[in-house]
Formats: sequence, structure tokens, C-alpha cells
Amino acid sequence: MLRHVVSHTSRRCAAVGIIILAATSDSLDENNSSLTRAPISFTPILRQLFFHPTDFALQGFASSFLFSSPVGVSFSFGIGSVSPDNSKKEESRGDEVEVRCGPGCLGRDAIANAAATAGPSVVNISVSRGIHGLTLGKSKGSGTIIDSDGTILTCAHVVVDFEGMKSISKGKVDVTLQDGREFQGDVVSADIHSDIAVVKIKSKTPLPSAKIGSSRKLRPGDWVLAMGCPLSLQNTVTAGIVSCVDRKSSDLGIGGIRQEYLQTDCAVNEGNSGGPLVNLDGEVVGINILKVLNADGVSFAVPIDVAVKIMENLLERGRVIRPWLGLKMLDLNDMVISQLKERDSTFPNVIRGVLILMVTPGSPAEQAGFLPGDVVAEFDGKPISSIKEIIEKMGDKLGVPIKVTVNRANDKVADLTVVPEEASYGR
Repeated sequence: MLRHVVSHTSRRCAAVGIIILAATSDSLDENNSSLTRAPISFTPILRQLFFHPTDFALQGFASSFLFSSPVGVSFSFGIGSVSPDNSKKEESRGDEVEVRCGPGCLGRDAIANAAATAGPSVVNISVSRGIHGLTLGKSKGSGTIIDSDGTILTCAHVVVDFEGMKSISKGKVDVTLQDGREFQGDVVSADIHSDIAVVKIKSKTPLPSAKIGSSRKLRPGDWVLAMGCPLSLQNTVTAGIVSCVDRKSSDLGIGGIRQEYLQTDCAVNEGNSGGPLVNLDGEVVGINILKVLNADGVSFAVPIDVAVKIMENLLERGRVIRPWLGLKMLDLNDMVISQLKERDSTFPNVIRGVLILMVTPGSPAEQAGFLPGDVVAEFDGKPISSIKEIIEKMGDKLGVPIKVTVNRANDKVADLTVVPEEASYGR
């Protein structure tokens, strides 16, 4: 049947290809002293398939062909006979390659091992929705058990009303583990601004919990896994890379508080919300939160370093404390500084810092004496080069005086003291 599929031309091309490959496969014997050759035997069908009467006579050579699949798995096909000793050598070479594949290497089992490590801690969360006590459907999402006592980290929009569909379960949610066990969970608290929530379930035995990693260590190009229950399909794993480690909320058109997200190209769909973003060590490095509609490979996650701090606030205080200064700021770099100096010769001679663009009237910053055009050089006694550093320095400090040094026009320096207030989102 194969003979009827392959044309005369393709038969000749295939034959020439085999001749070339075979002709380059001469090898030295064990003592590296002479070439070894082994005859190639063909069935009548293969002889008719690959040879034409005008083809020259082919002397047989021992040959092996190595093909690399798109996922990096190699297959070896042998023509002729291969001695047992040679087979052992090939196996040992493969083992050596595996040994050289150390930490951080994407081996054939890397993704599967990471999924197996984090998988048992991933849960499916279901919340009944309705109006006036009438059940109209269920909202479904994912979550991650981050403590064996049953503490679950998830997205607020999975467990809290965002679209007018009231939860008729009065703070109760249904939680299903990967092994099939079902629990009724309580919504401990939720922060709608960061879209992070904490759910608690009770079990007589310790529950599988996830390892918490660090989102600070991520770099663009790092491999990650998105785990969860997309479209109610439990125990689903997709893989991709980190596309950006600090995608700003303003880039996504999200107003309100300033936030930064991890951008990945993992396949994320409805139901993935609240599920973990996992690195190759099986550690949770983010909480999947949203994707861009009608776009493949553009999804976002809350960095785990941020999510953990929010969770701690929710567990300790029942809410997230966010200090407010009343400043609109811009990170400076060499290009921006150069352009500002070209436009205004009085711009301070700085190499880094944060530019104050606007000061809110009546804010703590105005009371402290901040002016538009100031460049923050030090905040709380430490040199500053980004807004992110200022936010981290403030932490949850409320009513605590903070020393700030700013550079002004004509290289003047001013020392200010600002007292943060708690953010009010109705401002």
C-alpha cells in the first residue's frame, strides 16, 4: 500500500537521503582503529520503493538516525545490527545528560512533578447565587489551601457579590478537594480592591497545603503552571511562561489603588480565578485573577508576596490597611531625566528617584509641604528609586511620622515629615 502512496520522485529522494545519512555513519570500532561496516538488508517491497534501475549500487553501512521531537524528546532508529555493548553506551550517555540537568532545568518530568507537588492543595469553590432566596445558578472558581488547618486563599469575586447576584448561602461556600472530599467553607473576609479573599474549612485530619514561594524571584521567561478548575473541569493544569513581572493596573485600565500583576501566557479561563500560579519547584508564586477577553495567552495573577500580606491583614484585622499620602508619582529613569532636563534647565541634577506629579489638596502630603516637581530621594531614611519601594516602606503605618528628603529646582534640598492616613476610596 505504501508503494502506491509514494511517487517515483519521492522514492528517489528518500533513497538519496538514506544514502547520504548512511554514508556519513561510518564509525570506529572499540579500539578506534578501523571503520566498521554492516550490511543493510531490504525486503523486496523496500527495494522497489527506494531504488530505481538507474540508481548506483549501494554498499551497506551500519547507521542510526537521531530525530528530535518538538518537545525535546529524542528517538533513535537503528538500521542493521547494534551490539549490546554499543546499546549500553547509548544508555549511559542518556543518563549523563539527565545528571547534568540540575536545578532549574526543564526536564521531561519537571512540569508533571511541579503539578503533582501543588495539585493536592488546589480546590474547587462553588457559591450559589440568586435573588430573593431564589437560586439562579452557581458561581464557580478555584482556591489554594495554604495551611493544613483549612485556610484557603482565593479571589474575592469568586465568593463575593460583584454583579448584583446576591449569595443566598450567607457566607457559606462549597469546597471540593482534588481527592473528591467535599466541605462547607466559611468566607472569613475579602478585599474587593485587591480581589483577594480567605475561606476556611474544617477537617478532622490535616489537609494538604501548598508550598509558598516568592514572586520577587520571578523573571520574564520563567516557566509557570496555572492550576484550577476552568469551566468546572477539576484538576486542570496548563503551562506557560511569565511574560511580565510588574504589569501595572493602569496598563490594564484598572482604576483605584495602584497594583502590579504577573502576566503569563498560561491558558486561563472562567473557573481558574483563585487558583494558584506555580513555579517548577511546585511553589505558589501567584493567584490567578483575570484574563483578557478574546485574547489567547494574556492572563494575570496577583503576586504571592502581595497576596500573603493581604491575607495576613484580613486574618488579623478583617480588612486591609492602606496608608494614603495624596501623591501622584512617576518613576524616573535615565531617559525621563534627560527629557525633563531638556525641557527645564532648573530640574534637579539627579540620577534616580520618584517625581511628584500632583499633590492632592488637603492631603497629608500637602500638609507636609510636598510640591509638584519634587523628586523624592530618600523615604524613611532609605534611598528611593521607585514608587513600589515607597509603598513597601509605608507598609501599614498609619499616624506614624515618616521622614522624606526631596530634591527641588536649582538643586535645592528639603527635608519633610509626612503622616500617612488610611485610604478612603470615596475620595
